[in-house]
Amino acid sequence: MQVRQVVTLLALGCLVLGGMTSVVATEDNDFAEFEDFDTDDEFDQPITASTPTIGDSKSAQPVETPEKQKIAEPVIGKSDDFKTDDDDGIVEDDDNEFEHFQDEEEFEGFDAGDNKDIPIDQKTSEPKLTVAKIPMHFRTHWDSYWMEMLMLAGLLAYFSNFFAGKTKNARLAQLWFNTHKGLLDDNFVLVGDDGKQENENPGLMKESESLYTLWCSGRTCCEGMLVELKMIKRQDLVALISGLIRPQQDQVHIKVEMTRGVMDSFVFCVGSRKTITKVFKEYADLNKYCSLVSKPEDRYKVPAGFSVLSEIPEATSAMLEARIITALNKYQRYIDYIHISDQFSGPIQQEDANNLKQPETKCMLMAGFNMPKSVDMEAIKPLLILIFYLMERLKVYRMSKEVKYNNNLL
Repeated sequence: MQVRQVVTLLALGCLVLGGMTSVVATEDNDFAEFEDFDTDDEFDQPITASTPTIGDSKSAQPVETPEKQKIAEPVIGKSDDFKTDDDDGIVEDDDNEFEHFQDEEEFEGFDAGDNKDIPIDQKTSEPKLTVAKIPMHFRTHWDSYWMEMLMLAGLLAYFSNFFAGKTKNARLAQLWFNTHKGLLDDNFVLVGDDGKQENENPGLMKESESLYTLWCSGRTCCEGMLVELKMIKRQDLVALISGLIRPQQDQVHIKVEMTRGVMDSFVFCVGSRKTITKVFKEYADLNKYCSLVSKPEDRYKVPAGFSVLSEIPEATSAMLEARIITALNKYQRYIDYIHISDQFSGPIQQEDANNLKQPETKCMLMAGFNMPKSVDMEAIKPLLILIFYLMERLKVYRMSKEVKYNNNLL
């Protein structure tokens, strides 16, 4: 028994020593695993393991090994020299084409967590494109642009009214001038020329789209006459709409500057009640020297609805003679006011302690006439004749000495 144990221990020691020797030989030769593939022929390597049998044959069992170990012959055209480990190379396929978009170090400041993968169509294996939804063409949704269309319609209406309004005002002004030009030429030397600047085409001067002026000079007892045609602002759509609430009329304003000393000193005004109330508050001479006459219809026979501002009753009676009263009654709808003053200084000025100079006064004959709503300018032509009659009347009229004396005392 002791001999058998010794033999067994020796056999185990030989096996362990042989294994360690093979391991050391393999570690020394790194290319040992490739040496077996240097030959192209098949070979058989019988492997036998003998176990020393000393004594009893049952103590040692034969180890069966395969008779032949076949090594597959490499296929021609597919050499193993091109075979490498997975760590030595990376094979790219279609799935890894967009991997660089997921690399956080590829783009600075790019948050890969918020980025969503590009959707890929499973049928074609290509990125799926998503078309953004855009609104349909605006022509199919006119109701979405009602504000813009309303603004365009308003602008179109404004500009259409502008050109139509200014054309009508120019036509009315020229019609008035053509109607009265003959009468003006008979009473003045210069018509449409103020003498301050050269004017190749004397006539109406356009100050604005609704204001035209005409200057006449060259007549005795006056320095000149200024005619202002104040039209309705037809070119302004807003003013035209406001005129529906407060109706307005085209007017002719005539201002005649009388020569100093030609007329006596008095202030007088007659006209519609509304206009008389307005000018009494605006003009300094009327507010200072005149007083409103009560019941002018009974006292001076003026038309109903007219008022009279008088400083000297005798002068007022002289101005409102039979011919003037007849003209007032006949052309009542066209006459707005008639103002005569030798102390005219314009509107009332605010009191200024630093201004000690009295305003300059002039002798003026002023009148305002309404133009007819129709284009018949011949209907108001007698009113210009009335102005010329008043100019001659002022030139020849003289108050009594007693009245002048009392007036000077006042």
